[in-house]
Formats: sequence, C-alpha cells, structure tokens
Amino acid sequence: MSAPLLTVILVVIVALGFDFTNGFHDTGNSMATSIATGALKPKVAVALAAVLNLVGAFLSVEVALTVTNAVVSIQDSSGSPDASLTADHGSALLLIILAGLVGGIVWNLATWLLGLPSSSSHALFGGLIGATVAGIGWGGVHWTGDSTKLDGVVGKVILPGLASPVVAAIVAMIGTWLIYRLTARLSARQNDDGFRWGQIGTASLVALAHGTNDAQKTMGVITLALIGYGSWTDTTSIPLWVKFACAAAIALGTYVGGWRIIRTLGKGITEIEPRQGTAAQGAAAAVILASSQLGFALSTTHVATGSILGSGLGRPGAHVRWRIAGRMAVAWAITLPMAGLVGAATWWIGHAAGGGLAGALLMVAVLLVAAGLMYVRARRRPVNADNVNDDWEDPSAVLAPVEPIAV
Repeated sequence: MSAPLLTVILVVIVALGFDFTNGFHDTGNSMATSIATGALKPKVAVALAAVLNLVGAFLSVEVALTVTNAVVSIQDSSGSPDASLTADHGSALLLIILAGLVGGIVWNLATWLLGLPSSSSHALFGGLIGATVAGIGWGGVHWTGDSTKLDGVVGKVILPGLASPVVAAIVAMIGTWLIYRLTARLSARQNDDGFRWGQIGTASLVALAHGTNDAQKTMGVITLALIGYGSWTDTTSIPLWVKFACAAAIALGTYVGGWRIIRTLGKGITEIEPRQGTAAQGAAAAVILASSQLGFALSTTHVATGSILGSGLGRPGAHVRWRIAGRMAVAWAITLPMAGLVGAATWWIGHAAGGGLAGALLMVAVLLVAAGLMYVRARRRPVNADNVNDDWEDPSAVLAPVEPIAV
C-alpha cells in the first residue's frame, strides 16, 4: 500500500473522528431543553437525536458542497485543480486537511471539557483556514466570492455565524411571548403536559436539521481530500460511501451524549419551562433548515444557544445568567482564531517531520496525546445522564431577572 493512500486513509479516519466529536459536542443543541424540562429521559433523548441525525444527513448536500468548494482554493486561475496541491496524489492538500481536522477536534474537546457550547463548525473551518494559511499562504483561502453572490468563508461561514444567533434569538423571543400570551388562561399542568409533547416534536426537528447541516461538513472535507488524492473529480456531488460513513459517525457521537454541554444549555443559561423550550427548539429548527437549503455552513450551536437565550428574554418573569451567556460569547469569538492557531501549529509539526506519511503520523500522534489528556482530566468531575439535571451551582453566574416584553 502506497504512502499517499495510507495518508488519505488517515485523513478519512480523523475526519470521521471529528464527525464523532461534532455529534457529542452538539447533542445539546437539539435535546438540552427537552432533558431539562423532563419531556424526555436523558438516554432516550440522545438515542432519538442519534437516529434523526442519521436520517437528516441524507436530506441535502448543499452544505457539504460549501465545505468542498468554499474554504481551500483547490483550483487555479483556469479552473483546473491546482498542481501545487494535487501533485503526488495531493500530499500537500492532505497534510493541510489533516492539520485542519486536528485543530477542529482539539478545540471541540477543549470546549467540551469546559462545558462550553462553542461551534464545531467554526472549529473545523478555523482549523482548515489556519492550516491552509500556514501551508500555502493567505491566498490559499477562498475568502469571498464575486460581487453577485455570497460565497467563500465570509459569505458562507462568517456572516451566517454572526447573523444566525441573533435571528434565532429574536424568533424565539417573539414565539415565547406569543405562546405565553395565548396560553395564559390554561393551568400550569395543562401547559406543561401539552408542551412537553410539543418539545419532543420540535427537538426531533432540530435533531433532523442538525444532521442536514453538521454531518455534511465532514462529507465535504473527505470529498476535498479525495479530490486532492485524485480518486474523485466532481466538485458538485458527494460519494455515496462518504455520506453513509459521515452519517453513522455523527449519529454514534450523538448517542454518546455530550453531557457537559447538555447541562450548560439546559440548566446554565436560564431555567426552562416546556412552553419556553418548545418555542426555542421551533425557532432553532426553522433557522437551521432554511440555512441548510441555502448552503450556509452555520453553527447549529450558535442557533440553539441564541434561541434558548431568546426564549428566556421572551418569557415573563424569567431569569437569565448573563455571565454564562458572556462566557459563551467569548468562546464563539475566539473559536475560529484559536482552532486556526492549532491547525497552523499542527501543519508545522507535520511539515517539520518531512510531510507525507511521516508528517501525517506525527500529527495523529499529537492529536491522540491531546485527546487522551483531556479525557483523563474530564474523568475527575464526570457529568453523565444521572447528574445532568442537577441544580446549577455557580455563584458567579447570578440569575438576572428579565423584564417582560411590553404589549
């Protein structure tokens, strides 16, 4: 077996590893509110999310094509594959992709360890951007498209990342306020019983939407690697086996359950009631599904967190832990550059080892050591299905009352 083939196999394995971390990192996006209100048992919730992520991964390929074409410039001015990247079965491009994946995985694991719902999508893109800049310079990144459409990193990643949590928060705030107005005369038990079923429905929709957006990002990365290697040439479609592999990896990761982040989303931002959770999840699903059809590789974490915050703002008498929200905002702001730095540093490690298979093996070794250390650290204070709904204890994150929306 040739060195380039072994390298591309390593890239595929690490890409599926990123997909796995994406799954457990983002389980809370769809199921945190349902778990927090008791609408679903924790293990039932993650199993349901896993199945729906698997199904959702096959519904669209627009986001996957965005990843394939909108980050690394793999074509020269004539539209042909760039010879500097695709020579020797794409050894230069494969090293860049592998370094980018390491950057994304390391940042995902670090934020999971801290219980911060940062963006897996931005971690991936940050890692790829950092590795690309380190490997071939700033010109190797497809920053923008032409003046007639939103394209490239700015149009497909950064702008949606800035706008989506704001849009989701506004939609969830208005939806929550309307729900509480319309159900004000019902008893608390009637509301809770009815809206717990509503939560199951909307949580399922978010999980399905998550599959249509996030699973495809890894599909796009693997397809990019296959193009560099020379075994795939179509930039407008995704190999069927790649779809199946990525769908299975994200579903498995979702089933594992990222309990630390589920706890932060479900208990840390605001105390959630069933009516509020239904509005938050409905808003998140609408924004994610619309963006997936437009090919925007947005962060489902940003959307879900924005919708939960918006539901807290829209619920009369609710409280919001603004310090927790502030920590999340800081994590969002630094995800792209920090993952980029890790991706760039990883590329330099591989390059210093001579590139090729030797460099790829060293990069994977670095990843395994970093992942192992963070896993051991996490075991000191485990969060799991048994304690994910315990009362939130953080004296620095004081609950601040929210003024009800004026009529």
